[in-house]
Amino acid sequence: MSSVTSSSSSAPADKPLNELLSTSLVDIYVGQENTRWTLHEKLLCHHSPFFRARFYNKNNHPESVSSKTFGLPDSDDLPFELLVGWLYSKALRYPEQEKDIGPMLDLYFLAQQFEMQKLSEDVVETVRAFYHNQQSYPGLRRVQYVYANTTSDNEMREMMVSSIARFLTLGDTIPAHWENALKKNGQLSVDIIRSIQQWHLEGRSVPDARDASMDRGRESRGGSMQMSKVGFSAIEEGSSMDEHIKKEEEEEAAAGGVNGHASS
Repeated sequence: MSSVTSSSSSAPADKPLNELLSTSLVDIYVGQENTRWTLHEKLLCHHSPFFRARFYNKNNHPESVSSKTFGLPDSDDLPFELLVGWLYSKALRYPEQEKDIGPMLDLYFLAQQFEMQKLSEDVVETVRAFYHNQQSYPGLRRVQYVYANTTSDNEMREMMVSSIARFLTLGDTIPAHWENALKKNGQLSVDIIRSIQQWHLEGRSVPDARDASMDRGRESRGGSMQMSKVGFSAIEEGSSMDEHIKKEEEEEAAAGGVNGHASS
């Protein structure tokens, strides 16, 4: 697989790998099977303030200094394997299909948990590059998963919301499952509006409903003898939200993300 090399500059200054491969090792146990990962302590702690405090701060964690172990029973093996790969190579495995985004998001949550800012930024960049290169957008289930595992001030959430704001703005209608989701998640709706505001659109490019000569944001459909209006509430009619999400998952598995209405 190809890789995406780290380019972030907000984390601790990089050191040559040979300087971080000390003789002191730590054991990380992952998942229900307790998969054992033996890592170089200095390397791990250099990139993670979380582990630096755990293994080096005797006042806060005296027991961990002697044991040099840490358990992640609720994590999957693959995301942690990706984390280990990044630690030793400074590169991430580029996702080949949309289904590869799931482990990348779990890796991002691990990076957030362990305060690994540089890794977090690299994951966001990798996910962003995937959707851009595929000319697709994150599906609803991906956005909901990120919202369920992050707080408001979050780079992955911001990137995904900005992408969806573009997807919905350029569309002719709002897909039914997105319309239902936006009704239920007020914060997501507000974030999308904020994202659009950050585009700083020129006033002349936005229809003015106060102007009598404008169509007030509604467009006509059909022939000259059969004119109909498609208003702001127009959505794609059809099946339930569950059916839409199932269809979305099938489409993502086949092609990746949400197909764009325009090229990125």
